[in-house]
Amino acid sequence: MKQLFYAPDIDTNSVLPEDESQHCANVLRLKDGEEITVTDGKGYFYTAVLNGVHPKHCRLDVKERKPQKRLRDYMIHIAVAPTKNIDRMEWFVEKAVEIGVNAITFLLCRYSERKVIKSDRLQRIAVSAMKQSQKASLPEISEMIDYENFISKSFDGRKMIAHCGDGEKFLIKDIYQPPDNALILIGPEGDFDRKEIKMALSERFTPVSLGDSRLRTETAALIACHTIHLLNQ
Repeated sequence: MKQLFYAPDIDTNSVLPEDESQHCANVLRLKDGEEITVTDGKGYFYTAVLNGVHPKHCRLDVKERKPQKRLRDYMIHIAVAPTKNIDRMEWFVEKAVEIGVNAITFLLCRYSERKVIKSDRLQRIAVSAMKQSQKASLPEISEMIDYENFISKSFDGRKMIAHCGDGEKFLIKDIYQPPDNALILIGPEGDFDRKEIKMALSERFTPVSLGDSRLRTETAALIACHTIHLLNQ
């Protein structure tokens, strides 16, 4: 596939956004009449011809719209408490989008060291990773939400909480049944506290282990995501 561009409103406005137009005109130096591939981030690819190259607004003549071949029959939602070092969350978002994730939610927990995130930057990283991995679906990245409010929301699929505390825990492979949807909670650097674990269990989350090693938050989140993919192969 050629260089992939992102235009979320291409169905109603056949113009590349300013950042994409700048890349097209100033970096790649594409010219009128050249053909490009665009995604709307909603599951579709578009074949379009440039008709008015400009660093702020490249106009397009859309020739074809087609859905991306369905990649999977299940969805993965990772809910994670962001790390104090935001670079580590940026790394996780990039890699999770490349591997394949449908939604990422950031949790505000008792031991959270980071109380605020800049979702705009994480969204840009997700767009870049989507284009890099030649996908047509942009994952939903939610703002920070209070832990208790989040776990009380309904979810159609297997709900799991990965923690390092005491008590019975299962391997994901022993309790997850493909192709079910999966929601996995990943705690902060200080882990979930006992009250938070108890609340999750009362909301029918299953406690899971990601192995014998004690993992960094972003590593645990990525392994959880990849494990669901492996179990669906």
